[in-house]
Amino acid sequence: MTVASTTTPSSSSRRVSYFYDAEVGNYHYGQGHPMKPHRVRMTHNLVVNYGLYKKMDVFRPRLISPTAMTRFHSDDYINFLKVITPDNMSDYTRQLQRFNVGEDCPVFDGLFEFCQLYTSGSIGGAARLNDDNADVVINWSGGLHHAKKAEASGFCYINDCVLAILELLKKHERVLYIDIDIHHGDGVEEAFYSTNRVMTVSFHKFGEYFPGTGDVLDIGYADGKNYAINFPLNDGMDDESYQSVFKPIIAKVMEHFAPGAVVLQCGADSLSGDRLGCFNLSVKGHAECVSFVRSFNIPTLILGGGGYTLRNVPRCWAYETAVAVGEPVKDDMPFNDYYEYFGPDYSLHLPVSNMENLNSKEYLNRTKEQLIDILREVEPVPGTQIQTGQVESQLAPRGMNMEFDDPSMADGGNASANNPDQRSDGRSDGRKEHPAEMAS
Repeated sequence: MTVASTTTPSSSSRRVSYFYDAEVGNYHYGQGHPMKPHRVRMTHNLVVNYGLYKKMDVFRPRLISPTAMTRFHSDDYINFLKVITPDNMSDYTRQLQRFNVGEDCPVFDGLFEFCQLYTSGSIGGAARLNDDNADVVINWSGGLHHAKKAEASGFCYINDCVLAILELLKKHERVLYIDIDIHHGDGVEEAFYSTNRVMTVSFHKFGEYFPGTGDVLDIGYADGKNYAINFPLNDGMDDESYQSVFKPIIAKVMEHFAPGAVVLQCGADSLSGDRLGCFNLSVKGHAECVSFVRSFNIPTLILGGGGYTLRNVPRCWAYETAVAVGEPVKDDMPFNDYYEYFGPDYSLHLPVSNMENLNSKEYLNRTKEQLIDILREVEPVPGTQIQTGQVESQLAPRGMNMEFDDPSMADGGNASANNPDQRSDGRSDGRKEHPAEMAS
């Protein structure tokens, strides 16, 4: 099985960077919780064993400071996340309720460090795109799109998507956010609902489904009117139906909005057989979205997101890594540390189910035309400041002093010409890998 090459440039013409920290798989939301950071480690193991890491610059993200998180989030909320632990929860009963932490978003050991890890990959990736050191950056630990300014939501604590977009806005006049998670990207939409410098486009299950937002009539407010695009979908969405709406909408967005950079959230809970999802997409159908977005050759930050069937998420994200680098991969899975998870067929691609598609062609076409009409109203060049409620973020052109844990060095290529497993240290957007990360 090979990657479709019709919409992807050759690997020689694309510079792909990949952010990963081996520690991310050590964090645990708690027994029975569907969100498992371990899936990112499983994905990385497949990326290594398929040899895809040799085609990318691989970085361990350099940790950002808590101050950098307050570009979007409130000081009180960040300070709370820094101090809360399973041992002192009884002292913070009021704050737990205020910040919506406790059930869907539990307190667990190392919570704030986990937030730092996944957020640092997204901000570091955006900085790398801004410096023109990559055409595509991948951070599978990111994409936690539900977090609000002062509230955790839907397994998300820090909204790395919003922080990455704010970083990209320092260089780019317009940034496009695309969300193919089955859940509406409400946290990102809300953050940029009244600005015309960020367009948010979300394809999601709608109707008695978390988070309950994302109606087709929600199109933005004030200067942001027509800059929030929502495609509400029903159960059973399959590859053909998905592409019949995704490609025309995104093509029209590119035509009218002309973004300088793209953030693509690739939540894998829209796959067939997801523990919490109800769509029927194949890995190839999901990855076709990545392929199509890349065909526009716009600097792109690719993030993870949802995905709750542990054996399927790594399949999807490893394949999408291959699509991003333009490298064919075999359907037969190479031996890896988690090989037994992928039985009994041990293949990258799985058949979809025979569930009914409740999205009629009439409904899809009607909604598609409705959204295309909205996009025709988009002005050619926006000119207002970005407003997310934080003082710093209102000054979009101002550079951001990223407070890293170590001083940075001059940038340069990070892979040795003789040894692609060897990575450099001491740079502003990444640091040296754990010795065991590249063991295949």
